[in-house]
Amino acid sequence: MKSYSLPDIYRSTNLNTIRMWENNAEIGDIREENYYDPLKLALATGIKPRMPILVSQLIDELNELTRDDSLADTLPEHSFHFTFLPLTLPLYEENERLPSKVEQLKSLWAGYHSKKIAIRNLRLIALSSQLLLAGIPDEPAIAMRQSFCKKILESNWKNELLMRHSSSPLPAPFWHSTILRYSAAFIPATVREFFLERQEIDYGDVVGELTLARISYNWEKFYPFEI
Repeated sequence: MKSYSLPDIYRSTNLNTIRMWENNAEIGDIREENYYDPLKLALATGIKPRMPILVSQLIDELNELTRDDSLADTLPEHSFHFTFLPLTLPLYEENERLPSKVEQLKSLWAGYHSKKIAIRNLRLIALSSQLLLAGIPDEPAIAMRQSFCKKILESNWKNELLMRHSSSPLPAPFWHSTILRYSAAFIPATVREFFLERQEIDYGDVVGELTLARISYNWEKFYPFEI
């Protein structure tokens, strides 16, 4: 995945979602299951950068808009993150002892740990029932992710990685943080308007150090490994 193709991918994703909304004015079926297990922890790599002021304002506005809507799950500000490569589904209890092969994972990760990556020109991306904040990574980040993904696929963690990406490309093309998950087929009209009014805004850049961690689905629980 080359960075120059991402703006086109983001633009076409938004256009496809808008067309989908036009054909589905209501929120549709309520989800009976969570997007991810809300209690168990997964293993993932990513960054927890400082939040740009414009993003902080965006989250505040989204929280205000959805505060009385029990179907809306917004990203807590202290959980702000961008995933580099998610490695597993939420498989582990919080106090569960991890399998011994985690030492191999830490060894594979050592060459990437604490490296800085930048994600630029953040913008809103809409899916049918989610809002993402996504940007354009620098070229070194793209190369590092491809390299690390290849190492995992050649390791004892291959099955966990494939399970995590069973319904998405590997690695996923978007470089993003999910700022809203809505527990229905489609987000409501108020949130659609919120997106449409802000879809052309550039929310700035983020820079952060890569880390390997045990995380909850939205990174509200974040336990980095010592490497």
